[in-house]
Amino acid sequence: MVQTVALSAGLAWASGLRLYLVVFLAGLLSTFGYLHLPETLAVLHNPLVIVLAGIMALAELIADKVPAFDSLWDSFQTFIRIPAGALLAAFAMGDVDPSWTVAAGLIGGTITAGTHFAKAGSRLAINTSPEPFSNWIASFGEEGMVLGGLWTMLASPLVFLGLLAIFLIIAGFLLGKLWSVVGRLFRRV
Repeated sequence: MVQTVALSAGLAWASGLRLYLVVFLAGLLSTFGYLHLPETLAVLHNPLVIVLAGIMALAELIADKVPAFDSLWDSFQTFIRIPAGALLAAFAMGDVDPSWTVAAGLIGGTITAGTHFAKAGSRLAINTSPEPFSNWIASFGEEGMVLGGLWTMLASPLVFLGLLAIFLIIAGFLLGKLWSVVGRLFRRV
């Protein structure tokens, strides 16, 4: 059960950062037998899904390195990442009581939303810097977090869940700070 919860939470969390990379890696790892996905997520190892997710992951890799365009990309992705993260979390539970599936979807959507808004807000703040290197470092850092997070989720689900709890506390703190900065900006205008 711990592995199932870690898979559900991990897919949701990582989707808030890099949805297409998550779908691509989950499908690829499942195809090669490194990740056991429940039957409800079997569609992820369909070659068409893997190829399209790979193409979109590459597009996101490029889009996320361009200052200002990355924030525009994130604003559009808000409507894709959050529902997709909720669905991945729900379907990761497998064939269980529907109440567990709904609960996983709700919690997964919340995790995805928190991760996405912390990422998008941080990138918006980074974009105020005139040089592009901080943007690139943040982007590569996010990709590294996804790869490291997914590896930890597979290697040690309990460690991943502990790290996820710490991440969510830090993300909540950052979102509170970002919200106060946005409030001050609106008061000035």
